[in-house]
Amino acid sequence: MSANSFDARSTLQVGDESYEIFRLDKVEGSARLPYSLKVLLENLLRTEDGANITADHIRALGGWDASAQPSQEIQFTPARVIMQDFTGVPCVVDLATMREAVKELGGDPAKINPLAPAELVIDHSVIADKFGTPESFAQNVELEYGRNRERYQFLRWGQTAFDEFKVVPPGTGIVHQVNIEHLARTVMVRGGQAYPDTLVGTDSHTTMVNGLGVLGWGVGGIEAEAAMLGQPVSMLIPRVVGFKLTGELPTGTTATDLVLTITEMLRKHGVVGKFVEFYGEGVSAVPLANRATIGNMSPEFGSTAAMFPIDGETISYLRLTGRSEQQLALVEAYAKEQGLWLDPAAEPDFSEKLELDLSTVVPSIAGPKRPQDRIVLADAKNQFLQDVRNYVKDGGDVDEASKESFPASDAPAISNGAPAAKVKVTAPDGTEYELDHGAVTVAAITSCTNTSNPYVMVAAALVAKKAVEKGLTRKPWVKTTLAPGSKVVMDYYDRAGLTPYLDKMGFNLVGYGCTTCIGNSGPLPEEVSKAVNEHDLAVVSVLSGNRNFEGRINPDVKMNYLASPPLVVAYAIAGSMKTDITTEALGTDSDGHPVFLKDIWPSEQEVEEVVASAIGQEMFGSSYADVFAGDAQWQALPVPTGDTFEWDPQSTYVRKPPYFEGMGMDPEPVQDISGARVLAKLGDSVTTDHISPAGAIKADTPAGKYLTEHGVERRDFNSYGSRRGNHEVMIRGTFANIRLRNQIAPGTEGGYTRDFTQDGGPVSFIYDASQNYQAAGIPLVVLAGKEYGSGSSRDWAAKGTALLGVKAVIAESYERIHRSNLIGMGVLPLQFPEGQSAESLGLTGEETFSVSGITALNEGGIPGTVKVTTDTGVEFDATVRIDTPGEADYYRNGGIMQYVLRSLIRG
Repeated sequence: MSANSFDARSTLQVGDESYEIFRLDKVEGSARLPYSLKVLLENLLRTEDGANITADHIRALGGWDASAQPSQEIQFTPARVIMQDFTGVPCVVDLATMREAVKELGGDPAKINPLAPAELVIDHSVIADKFGTPESFAQNVELEYGRNRERYQFLRWGQTAFDEFKVVPPGTGIVHQVNIEHLARTVMVRGGQAYPDTLVGTDSHTTMVNGLGVLGWGVGGIEAEAAMLGQPVSMLIPRVVGFKLTGELPTGTTATDLVLTITEMLRKHGVVGKFVEFYGEGVSAVPLANRATIGNMSPEFGSTAAMFPIDGETISYLRLTGRSEQQLALVEAYAKEQGLWLDPAAEPDFSEKLELDLSTVVPSIAGPKRPQDRIVLADAKNQFLQDVRNYVKDGGDVDEASKESFPASDAPAISNGAPAAKVKVTAPDGTEYELDHGAVTVAAITSCTNTSNPYVMVAAALVAKKAVEKGLTRKPWVKTTLAPGSKVVMDYYDRAGLTPYLDKMGFNLVGYGCTTCIGNSGPLPEEVSKAVNEHDLAVVSVLSGNRNFEGRINPDVKMNYLASPPLVVAYAIAGSMKTDITTEALGTDSDGHPVFLKDIWPSEQEVEEVVASAIGQEMFGSSYADVFAGDAQWQALPVPTGDTFEWDPQSTYVRKPPYFEGMGMDPEPVQDISGARVLAKLGDSVTTDHISPAGAIKADTPAGKYLTEHGVERRDFNSYGSRRGNHEVMIRGTFANIRLRNQIAPGTEGGYTRDFTQDGGPVSFIYDASQNYQAAGIPLVVLAGKEYGSGSSRDWAAKGTALLGVKAVIAESYERIHRSNLIGMGVLPLQFPEGQSAESLGLTGEETFSVSGITALNEGGIPGTVKVTTDTGVEFDATVRIDTPGEADYYRNGGIMQYVLRSLIRG
């Protein structure tokens, strides 16, 4: 029950139903707040308990100073939690382990139960092994079940053992698309109360739901577990960046072009840790699908959330996707009553403002390794010819044709032409072709960013149709895959008669899941892979996803580009980034005439006609009618029973982690760090993809050796993501990304360091060195540059770091979620003094480090800085990046799970 200090409790009548609400207009200053802060304000009013959430917190939010730097801590209580299986399995593993720990400490295991609705969608496990045939989907599903049976049985146990926990089985869709199409409420109803739908999710792209007027963002699995167990999320009232939209998108551009433009603008402006909120008259011209696309890319531009208010477009989408008429009436009535309905003319208080005229957006792609590196499509060829030099060793031939592509003003080294390495390849059917740098070896319509958007999906199918009618086909070296975000996509393709054209172009359905965007692209054809590796070719992927970080998409592919679904089809036809698809022919028609992109690009009217005629409410109703039941394969899985899980000691997928071993009811005092060695010295923009295990497991790595020793055949290794429930595999894969460059071990790429427990500090696997350091009782630190931990909210980036024995990270700056996750695992995040870095301080990584002043945490406060010293005489004051009292409590307890466990037992 709320303390209701502001007398905000009231009633809202909608039709025959009456709901309790907490009125925002009872708080002075609420009317001028941005939409997102109004949602937070309602959250505080409803959960005010006089202790963690007080009247002062509510007044602070009502009196928010838009220009101030964030300093006021509040406790946000999300209405629900959403998970995908890669991050969700470890959450359920941890909950199962907590039940046992509670039992061992004399408590009731049933207390460990989600207190907020938690929904998990299995979407990260399907791998695009098979492609280009009508059987691809069925074959990939069969392989998925074979690889993941243990995990799926475990999740089915969780579905029965925990209240308020539901699982959407495999083969349904991508978590974020299932969220906006079915799970999102926009306005929640629970216990007779109506309040804004809010959530945290174990995937950074949880922000896709911001397009539906729902405030939510990605957190680590560690924070998600705490939220499920009723712990509020500790946060500072953020700065809010107002992003004004005017005008309309020009013909020939897509939502992808818009979102890449916005990503570039916001990355340049700097929005890490801030909310972004879209406002202005242009918002009404942005379809819901495009809003969801923009919201989805929030992690790529770095904001915590990217909000759109509720308006008529929101209601239309909720109606299309099958929500009840009562729910629609409630959403509209509640939003209007609480000042949450879009007023196109309103100018709320914002901390900073940006503006974009939609009519200035031009066709674009992004790459070759970051989503914020936008390239105008017309410049893509020239940009590739320059960038490829960073991925090719010196020497080799020069592509003479590329010389004319460079303007005369370019440096001589570039104007001499781009490198070339033309290799003859014979396909299994005997046909021969030539591969070169820039060959498009993966063309994937994949990921929640775009497959939720019917406009770009229909545009892709129409490009395929027109191409087939002209006699064009994909190049033989291109692996083409179609992985929609929900079954509804295939329904409208079928109804519009477009599926056969995609099939003829090689874009057969491979699965309903993330596939390529998360590294589940599957292997390249054997002859392509062999040519790429033997000749060190810099080949590329083009995908409609949101993640193109180095080493993520496929181990054979060095350069990755984000593009709209129709452009993915176009590049599959062109087959090379050395083709300027805006001016050069993609191929020739059946009469030998050249065919250009403009000849197969659909008009806006063509796309809209298909969307209007082929998509109906009944599709969503049938697709989601029994969404938690699953198919016959899911239902046939044997389900373990009982409050606690029976761990199989032989399992290589699900193992009991060591987080609570030896834990008592009272935490040990915080201690300073002395005699620490550097496990890794890293540069700028090291992402959680570089740190966290992801993608394929190679046989000659510590993880591969572990699996081999446990009797697992190489063909059954599966991916790191699928083995996230086994800490032994995950520790061995932490910091093992093939593109990681550890500066302590120069000349290496991948999971290598130097092991100073041995004479001379020989180069060693990071995992092996960590084991030696821990056996010798030597603590470890990591040194890093700017934006440490950007990218996906991978909890294993923090869990693996902690289990490797790392006690502190010292970086120039952090991504929000990873910094929080490090604290959640008992690792201290420190920051170099402003303007300083490992380089400027002369640190090589070979030093021994000590950190003093951490013990001040034992007195109840948070020290602003601590003293870092080395055995070489370097000394500096590092900023302590424990930002809130709540985070300090987690750190004192050794981590968030230990804090929650002790709190629940005492409670």
